Amino acid sequence: MASFNKVILMGNLTKDPEIRYTPSGTPVATFGLAVNRRYKQGEELKDEVCYIDIVVFGKQAEHCGQYLGKGHGVIVDGRLQQRRWETDDGQKRSKHEVVAQSINFLPKRPDQGPAGGGTGAGKSAPAPEAQPHEEVVDQDVPF
Repeated sequence: MASFNKVILMGNLTKDPEIRYTPSGTPVATFGLAVNRRYKQGEELKDEVCYIDIVVFGKQAEHCGQYLGKGHGVIVDGRLQQRRWETDDGQKRSKHEVVAQSINFLPKRPDQGPAGGGTGAGKSAPAPEAQPHEEVVDQDVPF
């Protein structure tokens, strides 16, 4: 039986990207992504936030480190991965993260300043269709 592992997320960075390098010299960027969901419970609107760890390799990792910072909006396209390891005291641990295959930078909001050493000029592709929108709630569907 075939499998399918695809993740597409749109959210905001929870911290500046952290850049490291593999022993072979490949850049690796890691950062947290906050993905918000608004829903209606009774007459009250509620917000729910999901925090997801993102990993990206190569040139895209360098671009993320140079042009992104905490609060910047991105669209991440990638796959879900589980890492497993054992701590020094023998406890087994595991963690799910998204390994990004592509990251699209969203246009900056007016209240965001430049990140790191770059201005982001030319790196934020206009994506009006990717702007945050209010989620449809089951009660709002007419059928």
